[in-house]
Amino acid sequence: MKILFTEQFEQAYEKLTTAEKRSVRKALALLGDNLRHPSLHVKKMEGRKNIWEARPSKRLRMTFEMAGETTLMRNVGEHDRVLKRP
Repeated sequence: MKILFTEQFEQAYEKLTTAEKRSVRKALALLGDNLRHPSLHVKKMEGRKNIWEARPSKRLRMTFEMAGETTLMRNVGEHDRVLKRP
């Protein structure tokens, strides 16, 4: 699976702490290997067309879109902020 990143994702990622970045990198590796890995808690966002969310940690969320073998990472950060602007 090919993973691409939006500018929004990259900017949000840079604002994370070192520990949060480590959690996100681990989650991205799992996502690339197994989209349905149980620790990611992947689910489709309600009311959003083709936007999914995953949990790198209890506090963090990542949003993404899938198209064939490509995943576009849209946003990452604290739960409430990310889910308001996926």
